[in-house]
Amino acid sequence: MSESIETTTAPRGRLSIRTVAMPADTNPHGAIFGGWLLAQMDLAGGTHALHRAKGMVVTVAVDSMTFHEPVFVGDEVSCYTDVVRVGNSSISVRVEAWVRRDNKDEQIKVTSALFHFVAVNPDRSKRRVPPE
Repeated sequence: MSESIETTTAPRGRLSIRTVAMPADTNPHGAIFGGWLLAQMDLAGGTHALHRAKGMVVTVAVDSMTFHEPVFVGDEVSCYTDVVRVGNSSISVRVEAWVRRDNKDEQIKVTSALFHFVAVNPDRSKRRVPPE
């Protein structure tokens, strides 16, 4: 998903997760690990996909992520999600990560990616995504 950060001035989709970046989530340079942010985005997208699929889903792929801005300790991280495609057993969810920092109301987009999930049964076999 190639999208310019300048073209998006407000989050798209629904708020699916909000958390605060903590010291344990930092790399040696004082910024938050990209993997921690990826995990938060996966949780947000998976939650949205789970509701749409009306049951368990698993992550099968993530399209490219570009980190536009760093995330720092104390930043309020919000992940917004939007279902962009539903197939027979798959759901694609766009996830945008935004931060608020320094007690300001302004939100800054830090990254986005397209997450792909597959609906599964309890035995982890694929199942159809039910109609909406």
